[in-house]
Amino acid sequence: MSIPFPISIFIVEDNAWYGELLEYKLAQNPDYTIRRFTTAQSCLDNLGDKPDIITLDYSLPDGKGDQVLQQIKERLPNVAVIAISGQEDIRTAIGMLRQGAYDYLVKDEETVDRLWNTVGNIRKQLELRQENTRLREQIGQKYDAQRAILGESNQIRQLYALIEKAARTNITVSISGETGTGKELVAKAIHYGSDRRNASFVAVNVAAIPRELVESELFGHEKGAFTGAVARRIGRFEEAHKGTLFLDEVAELDMSLQAKLLRVLQEREVSRVGGSSTIPFDARLMVATHCDLAQEVQEGRFREDLYYRLLGLPIVLPPLRERGEDVLLLADSFLGEFCKQNNMATCTLSEAARQKLLRYSFPGNVRELKAVVELAAVLAEHDQIQPQDLPLRHLQTETAVPDVISNESLRHQMAAIVQRYLDAHNGNILQVAAKLQIGKSTVYRMVQNNEVHIR
Repeated sequence: MSIPFPISIFIVEDNAWYGELLEYKLAQNPDYTIRRFTTAQSCLDNLGDKPDIITLDYSLPDGKGDQVLQQIKERLPNVAVIAISGQEDIRTAIGMLRQGAYDYLVKDEETVDRLWNTVGNIRKQLELRQENTRLREQIGQKYDAQRAILGESNQIRQLYALIEKAARTNITVSISGETGTGKELVAKAIHYGSDRRNASFVAVNVAAIPRELVESELFGHEKGAFTGAVARRIGRFEEAHKGTLFLDEVAELDMSLQAKLLRVLQEREVSRVGGSSTIPFDARLMVATHCDLAQEVQEGRFREDLYYRLLGLPIVLPPLRERGEDVLLLADSFLGEFCKQNNMATCTLSEAARQKLLRYSFPGNVRELKAVVELAAVLAEHDQIQPQDLPLRHLQTETAVPDVISNESLRHQMAAIVQRYLDAHNGNILQVAAKLQIGKSTVYRMVQNNEVHIR
């Protein structure tokens, strides 16, 4: 199935009739978003919207085409500019092409058709460029996933076995575990080990999307479906065609969307918001949550039929505090990578620092460990990290790790971490969410529940 590729086009033409003619022709493709300008300045004022293509009349009331082209290219060097002129002067055409114009069209009875073909060629090139970028990113993600799931504990060895089994089939996978245990990394490892590895891995954090936009995000929308829907947008299910769709924090879906998701999974087709047609898709589904979904079902917050549809192969990730000396393997890996990325001398952990890490319970799990050792590398006076460089004492009193940590104490520890980051970033919720790699809605919810405070 071919995925629609949206294109933003600016038409700059002072002749209203001719501008309407060009717009009418290009608008026959519903994936083209078109805006028309009658002056050079109005076009230049809107370059911040970053169009993909600009059709530029050579003779405008406030500037010649070569001058306007130069200004456009200075601000958007990669935009494709198609010059359109009433002049057949070959020197003018060569000059525009040398300045970076993609093509030069002379106004005649065939111009509109030639423009249609030229825009189609540009679109194909943009698709190839995007596909190359996506493949490069996926190759990087593949190696990141393999490198990050480090460990020699029995729990991790069992996890490796489950990942291998999951990668052999297209079974739905449900991943659960505390925040920061690496649920998305496990999903990526399964995807890149499967026969879908060459297609897209599309991750969606449901908790990070405003509730009123989740349906559009997942299923897409048609132009004009609601206020602000200025162009058709494909949803994440369509993006993941032939690949994998990973829904993180799936328990955050409200009941109405749970019903729609169930239908989509049963029928294997989606309907865009505001659309009447159905679109088949072939995507493997993986979901994750830090909640107990069975408990959510019992308490009436999650549909039982959807729960069984999503359960598939359940994978439960162990918290870091139960993985013994895996803490040190991960700490050494994170340190080496951080020093390399920041052109720092290789930094190591002293024996006392290593013992301090082993005694700590890491309520934020692997994510917290990474943040702690990177900060320690910055704070350390020399190339060896000492216990005082590890900022654990600000989060909890050092004690032996308890055998059982209650949900209440875990929430308290999580709140302490979020509060510390809020204080460090002057209450900027977006920065805190990005630093901790959690949904901003999670932080907002903690503020609303008075678990943390903006001071």
